[in-house]
Amino acid sequence: MHRRLIAPGALAASLLLAIPASAASYSPGAPGIGDPYYPAYGNGGYDVSHYDLRLKYQPKTDELEGTATLLATTKQDLSRFDLDFLLDVSEVRVNGAKASFTTSGQHELEITPATPLPKGTPITVVVRYSGVPSTKSAYGFSTWHRTPDGAVAADEPEAAWWWYPSNDHPSDKATYDVSVAVPDGTQAISNGLLQSTSSKLGWTRYNWRSDKPQATYLTTLAVGRFDITTGKTSDGIPVINAYSKDLGANDGAARASVERTGELVDWLSGYFGPYPFNSVGGYVPNTTTGYALETQTRVYYSPKQFANGSNTSVVVHELAHQWYGDDVSLAGWKDIWINEGFARYAQWLWSEHEGEGTAQELADYVYASHPADDAFWTVKPGDPGPDNQFDIAVYDRGALAVQALRNEIGDDAFFAVLKGWPKDHAYGNASVGDFQKYAEKVSGKSLAAFFDTWLFQPSKPAAPAAKGASIASRSAAVTVQPRSWKKITATNSAHRG
Repeated sequence: MHRRLIAPGALAASLLLAIPASAASYSPGAPGIGDPYYPAYGNGGYDVSHYDLRLKYQPKTDELEGTATLLATTKQDLSRFDLDFLLDVSEVRVNGAKASFTTSGQHELEITPATPLPKGTPITVVVRYSGVPSTKSAYGFSTWHRTPDGAVAADEPEAAWWWYPSNDHPSDKATYDVSVAVPDGTQAISNGLLQSTSSKLGWTRYNWRSDKPQATYLTTLAVGRFDITTGKTSDGIPVINAYSKDLGANDGAARASVERTGELVDWLSGYFGPYPFNSVGGYVPNTTTGYALETQTRVYYSPKQFANGSNTSVVVHELAHQWYGDDVSLAGWKDIWINEGFARYAQWLWSEHEGEGTAQELADYVYASHPADDAFWTVKPGDPGPDNQFDIAVYDRGALAVQALRNEIGDDAFFAVLKGWPKDHAYGNASVGDFQKYAEKVSGKSLAAFFDTWLFQPSKPAAPAAKGASIASRSAAVTVQPRSWKKITATNSAHRG
């Protein structure tokens, strides 16, 4: 995962182009969706409901050809709009008619339809493109990962630009059909369920469908030679896992971890409610990256996660995100605590389940391990800033805040919040403020001061406050490390890559 700070200064450039006289009442969609952490990410003026991606990929040369069809609706009288994209575009059509296009900034594809689009207009945007994704970069980085037998698209907070044009922000979720042709003997893996395969003239096409709203960064593509396993959870959810055939010594540990996905989904459902999607699973390609990512329904794991043996804790973390982060997605990137604090807390609950340290013991240990002058406490999980978005404090201090909330409102209300939140905001987006309101509604308590102390103050909560929340009542004396601690911290690199 990446921590980016993009200066907004260049964003206004595309807005300065003259609006044709015939469309004087229309204006361009903004080249950024308005997220202060990443001002250039996403776009204004429209909302996407569905992506249909029809691709052809040659692993030997890293050549990708594609036709992307986007179904969207305009949100303003629109003279022009942007997509986030890096590859080479040959044609764009809007509602069947050819549209003019150009590029600007680091990753903006500017599209001018043949006629302006009134607010509320359903639009179909078709983009034909090709390129070699590994040769493209923006802001000095790439999120397209080559492997010995193919490639992987999986990263946060951006990954789509390298393989499909999009409105790249979690607040514009959509359903997906991803169809990929690859040479026979190679597989293409994406989100959701495999609908069909077909072979012709040395190529095999895989057709995947993700039928619930999905954020762009949670949409993944993996091409390579995989061993694919299938199964079902106790509730009948299909489980689809895939392992690169060249994982070497990491193969056994990877399988011993990821093959427990069905069991862990069953367990997590007891806390978070019914699993929200049409399939679940994970894949382990032969990449050199160090992180894991909660790509929706099909979690991405680096082989490095299993270099020291099996690691169910990281599987719990990424599966917890299917509820906290994927089903209910953040409203803006500043709301990252709802994703990472709760996924980390799920690891604490798993530790408790395994008899390796209770959530309270882990909370006490985190509190005691960081003195008041530790920079750890200067990171505010409720709004950490783009440079600290994936700082360890967002995870550990974030989970500490979750345990403090449990103690503040009591187990009955807490577990009702934990299970009710994904149902209340299913397939949508929400902020930390929304979560506070929901917790107040369920618990019947005012929590403004509590949330301010635990999530928004750049300082260690004072001992009386900590004791009031049953955190670190033995703060100075808590030195015993819970047995699960090393397993949990072994996942840290997974989320700070």
